[in-house]
Amino acid sequence: MSQLDVSIMGQAYKLACKEGQEQALKEAVSYLDEKMCAIRDAGKIKGNDRIAVMAALGMAAELLATKGEDGPLAGVSVAQMRQVLAGLHDKLDQALAPQENLF
Repeated sequence: MSQLDVSIMGQAYKLACKEGQEQALKEAVSYLDEKMCAIRDAGKIKGNDRIAVMAALGMAAELLATKGEDGPLAGVSVAQMRQVLAGLHDKLDQALAPQENLF
């Protein structure tokens, strides 16, 4: 396992990932940070938890849109998508758990 120090909306996180997956994690962090900062900067939603939920919903909608007839995920079942999303959710929970002690 590798550990990366990253920043999302100015908050530092130490994340673990499998060897060789560091670049993919960095790209995911960058994409999430971009989405969350855009929501925050729009000024309509307050609170990091609400911003994170709105970013997650937007990203889920983008992901599901790729399942269209011609999308790259056209042959992927909902069960498979749920399994992948559950795995991502678990990773996020693990990464964010130490931050909860700050509140």
